[in-house]
Amino acid sequence: MDWTPGNMSSDIEDRRDSGGGSVEFGGLRIAGIVVLIAVSLVTGHNFFSGRSVQSAQQSRPAHGATEDRDAHLISYVLDDVQQQWTQIFAKQGKQYRHAKLVLFRGSTYSGCGTARAATGPFYCPADEKVYIDLDFWDQLRRVGGSTADFAQAYVIAHELGHHVQKLMGTEAKVAQLEQREPGERMHLSIDTELQADCYAGVWAHSAEARGKVHEADIESALSAAAAVGDDHLQKISGHAVSPEKWTHGDAAQRTAWFRRGLASGDMASCNTFGGGSR
Repeated sequence: MDWTPGNMSSDIEDRRDSGGGSVEFGGLRIAGIVVLIAVSLVTGHNFFSGRSVQSAQQSRPAHGATEDRDAHLISYVLDDVQQQWTQIFAKQGKQYRHAKLVLFRGSTYSGCGTARAATGPFYCPADEKVYIDLDFWDQLRRVGGSTADFAQAYVIAHELGHHVQKLMGTEAKVAQLEQREPGERMHLSIDTELQADCYAGVWAHSAEARGKVHEADIESALSAAAAVGDDHLQKISGHAVSPEKWTHGDAAQRTAWFRRGLASGDMASCNTFGGGSR
């Protein structure tokens, strides 16, 4: 992926130095247990049983060179993705409102409650902010996902896809449907996530057309998408694949919808709610 570090985006809120101590489970840092959290939720097995909980003082250096590079990459991607969505919205006669992105360590506050490193990157529609602890890239690597530059860019573009859903009214409609049809919550959750994958592909189409990304970059993004597929997380936990416990879609679905957005460059091709999770 071709990019050049520059000044940090005005849409970045850097809270990495505002935290104090952290929490450990049986000697494992909370930032290091995102995989166990995800696998526990997907499989229904409690991987924390028997682990003790204790306080740990934060002893990491302020910023390492690798962490600073990751922060600048996120800043670049954040601005590039939002510039493209601004143009897409303008063509439809709509106005795109920028999301903010919060960098933090361990935990921080959000409009959706406490943001913790263990939950991985997420978008909060209440305050229109993306939250990410940079230790997430270590967890992605542990589940077999690529952490190349464009793989990281895919993750950010996916979360901003949820912001697009908020602006388009999709998030509100899904919430209403979940209330009316609680039995469809799993499918609605998966459809929502797959659409965000497709929207990430729409941005990737633009980046590819501008010569910012290349075929090898696309493969790294697909690797990241597949690694966080519900079926893959269940398999690496040693449990049988249980589709009834999925929340984000399997590896094939996630990569297929990313590819659809990549091929078309058109958000109209991202109607996952027409049966994307079935």
